[in-house]
Amino acid sequence: SRPHPSSLSLSLILSLSLVPWSLSLRTALLGRRPILCVFHPRPRPQQPRFCRNLHPRSCPDVAEETLTSDLSGLCVSAATRESAFVHAIASAGVAFAVTRSCAEGTSTICGCDSHHKGPPGDGWKWGGCSEDADFGVLVSREFADARENRPDARSAMNRHNNEAGRTTILDHMHLKCKCHGLSGSCEVKTCWWAQPDFRAIGDYLKDKYDSASEMVVEKHRESRGWVETLRAKYALFKPPTERDLVYYENSPNFCEPNPETGSFGTRDRTCNVTSHGIDGCDLLCCGRGHNTRTERRKEKCHCIFHWCCYVSCQECTRVYDVHTCK
Repeated sequence: SRPHPSSLSLSLILSLSLVPWSLSLRTALLGRRPILCVFHPRPRPQQPRFCRNLHPRSCPDVAEETLTSDLSGLCVSAATRESAFVHAIASAGVAFAVTRSCAEGTSTICGCDSHHKGPPGDGWKWGGCSEDADFGVLVSREFADARENRPDARSAMNRHNNEAGRTTILDHMHLKCKCHGLSGSCEVKTCWWAQPDFRAIGDYLKDKYDSASEMVVEKHRESRGWVETLRAKYALFKPPTERDLVYYENSPNFCEPNPETGSFGTRDRTCNVTSHGIDGCDLLCCGRGHNTRTERRKEKCHCIFHWCCYVSCQECTRVYDVHTCK
């Protein structure tokens, strides 16, 4: 289904797409520091144990930083498509960071993946350090799903979207290879499995956000009591798969500022006058129209490479039309 114009401020969430949910892993995602074991203020019993095993020397008390503090106003509390995206990207972020940490050797209980599926190809051999995404996904399930054990619709939604985010990591694993040989030849290639750039994960999940499936809540009586499940709202559409995002509540209006939802509105946002997508002035400006101004920018131009080894450039002034929402 097409996204409602009121929910087109997902770029605000995308700008935070490297902020994981259960862990504070900003630097870990960039590969600059070991994983910090930082979880929810009231963690499940298994979370601190996994934390200590993953990195016993850098495991401070839980609750330094959480999804609640970072994304409290971004409709995470409601069962909207924005919340679906946040849960998916956060769960994927945990799996990504744990997997990367294992490959970099900063964890004491995991390392490289040695379970290769046959030879990579003619003239190739396995080498390097294949990233063990299966282990990262396992840890992400333990953390991200630990609090989603209630028999209600929201837990079912969160579990589904968490798994969709983790599946994205597994689906986008790819071979990386390095050439070996005399004088730069490529007689032999050493190959290993690697995760994609996390930005690619975010872009993929953004597409899933645009096509998220609206659900309805159904109640069933079971031996343990009433259980809520989700069913696709529109029978004419293809039912969501495990890779799709799901939601069952409408998004609030993001066109105007609203401190309760964390919306900054779209006034003065830069828009693309030629685009018919969510960055276009028609949609992003919510029908209010846009202003246009001219900007002169100084940029490097006519660059020349000098042997050896530097580049010299001239400075040019270029004129740009900038469009902003009214």
